[in-house]
Amino acid sequence: MCRFLIYKGADPIRLSNLLTKPQHSIINQSFDSRLRLDRRRPINGDGFGLAYYPTEEPSISIKRHHSDEILDKILNKEDSEKESLWSENLNKEVEREEQEVGPSIFKAITPAWNNENLRILAERTKSKLMFAHVRASTYGVLSETNCHPFNYHSITFMHNGGVANFKKVRRRFLNELDDEFFNIVQGSTDSECCFALFVHILHSYGYDPSRSKGKFGSKVLRKVMNETISRIKYWTKEANKIVAEEKFKLENDQEFKRKLSLTKIKEIQESKEEPSMLNFAVTDGESIIVSRYISSKVDEAPSLYFSCGSDFVERKQGEFNMHRVDKKNKMVLVSSEPITFERNDWTAIPTNSLLTILKDQTILLHPIIDEYYQKNPLFIRDSGFSTRKGQMGYIPKDDIVNADGKVIKDNSSDINKYSAHVRFPAIPPLDSERRDHLI
Repeated sequence: MCRFLIYKGADPIRLSNLLTKPQHSIINQSFDSRLRLDRRRPINGDGFGLAYYPTEEPSISIKRHHSDEILDKILNKEDSEKESLWSENLNKEVEREEQEVGPSIFKAITPAWNNENLRILAERTKSKLMFAHVRASTYGVLSETNCHPFNYHSITFMHNGGVANFKKVRRRFLNELDDEFFNIVQGSTDSECCFALFVHILHSYGYDPSRSKGKFGSKVLRKVMNETISRIKYWTKEANKIVAEEKFKLENDQEFKRKLSLTKIKEIQESKEEPSMLNFAVTDGESIIVSRYISSKVDEAPSLYFSCGSDFVERKQGEFNMHRVDKKNKMVLVSSEPITFERNDWTAIPTNSLLTILKDQTILLHPIIDEYYQKNPLFIRDSGFSTRKGQMGYIPKDDIVNADGKVIKDNSSDINKYSAHVRFPAIPPLDSERRDHLI
């Protein structure tokens, strides 16, 4: 399955300090994921993608570059008209410039660890906001159009996980979309359909995803993310219901079975009722919303961590850690797996919750309260399903326990004998925005 990494900071960081230099960087994770519990160690070699936002504000370039045409128009007018004409044309230039401001996107279908262009780009580029993704395909062929992150104007989106029985609900996704957002989907993945659905819902709430400024605010993005998850969750239930009905008919209705091809019979036999794993990340270039979600009340979602502080420092070659010299965050990292082995630097995001990173790097945590929300803070979710999918790592700070509650003291291969569980604190419901969980 996939892995992703997010950086947001007050100051730009050299991308190589995140992508290539750390011992457990996302590039190294793509072929050597140390935290996966399963022995298969699946390789993320089906392409990668990088989206990074420019560090220069549009207004700077606008002040430097006014066209001769605009200046001529202003100079030929009376003094009384010059000020208003200057303001009018400047606003148009600002709008045009902001229209062009979005992330730079770099994608390739070669393995991330073997791409010289990526190494050079990471070494020579700095950014205050970066999304990176390595892919192990579940749906869709090997092509750049299927590589994350996906982008529409200022909005960038990526996904780790999968929509359960996606082939059975793909048409529902596409039928839901307006024509404009239907055409966003260039590839064949469930993830890109989820992105198109997100943009469609944003538009249906009265916001223009293609507008020039492109800043929607964290509350709007969080609301749209909740609705996106809600619709996918509902369609997952429909898909699982179809799977159950087809299996029942195959076993009990000989007439139904005779009408099916051998390929279709095999497909029904191999299909399973499963939850959807929806670890999403979206940004408008200013705020970031990240979900860690699974449509199950008992299973653990794919692993997801965050780290925040003042500076990300390399002590020795390849050994980084997060320095904290102030209560206020200057930078935030979010990663499917920690990119360092400094256990105290990383915190697991609770399952079925949203992490919000504001413009000033403030972090908020919100629970997703639905039928899969666990009110009991002591409840231990089963990570067996995510482990079998290659999505689960042990939590460095917490105990790993087996189904009987026995603590497994180390992360040796003996862990693989168990259907491992990990202790996560539940987030209490919020009465209002004022009770956001500030970190």
